[in-house]
Amino acid sequence: MLNNNSNDVGDLVVRPSAATDGPFLHNLYHAARPDLQWIDGEQELVEEVIAQQFKVQEQGTGESYPNAMHFVVEKLGTPIGALTADFGTNEIRVLYLAFIPAARGKGYGRTVLQGVQKAAEQVRCPVATVVWTNNPHARRHYLALGFQVEESNVAAERLVWYPGQPQSAVVS
Repeated sequence: MLNNNSNDVGDLVVRPSAATDGPFLHNLYHAARPDLQWIDGEQELVEEVIAQQFKVQEQGTGESYPNAMHFVVEKLGTPIGALTADFGTNEIRVLYLAFIPAARGKGYGRTVLQGVQKAAEQVRCPVATVVWTNNPHARRHYLALGFQVEESNVAAERLVWYPGQPQSAVVS
């Protein structure tokens, strides 16, 4: 459903995550949270906080979205990213999408999101996500894919894409 072998992004595969993906997912979270590197303290403390935050995210997702599905994005058999999505009855929620630094800016996130949009189109339901205000890069990408701001506060915006909306804009 979410696999995409488009020539412009090579051989991407989105597969269910497995227990053996734990170390990769932890390292990915670490790379996706540079803000936690700003903590004033010894590196050991910083690493402990990052590990705790990773655990909190995992537990929070499990409690709030017990049916969420966790995926690993691979390119040529190598893990490069992760997607967590909740396929609810009224919408698909993108809860987490992240890529290793070397895979960013290459269109992989757009390709994965377009796969989610295609799945949503098939079942005729919207796709929703929350983007933190300190992540304007992600916001720009979602908006370029046809997402619209539905709710906004100082910390975050809830963005929604509805079937029938454009989904193939190019982001530079």
